[in-house]
Amino acid sequence: MSIVVNLDVMMAKRKISSLELSEKIGITPANLSILKTGKAKAVRFSTLESLCKVLDCQPGDLLAYLPEDTEDE
Repeated sequence: MSIVVNLDVMMAKRKISSLELSEKIGITPANLSILKTGKAKAVRFSTLESLCKVLDCQPGDLLAYLPEDTEDE
C-alpha cells in the first residue's frame, strides 16, 4: 500500500498508550490496532480529527504517501 500510517510514531512521541488513546477518541483498542498497523481500508474524518486533537498533530503527521515502484511500466 502506498499510504503509510505513522500513528505508532506519534503515539511514542506523545507517550500515550493504545488503551488510553482508544478511550480518548472513542474507538475500540482492536480498531486502533488496525489503524496502527496500516491494515485499515479507510479512516473516517471524524476519527482522524479526534486523533489529531488528542495527539496535538496534523493529519500529515499521521499519514504519508509513498509512490509505488513503477519499474514494471
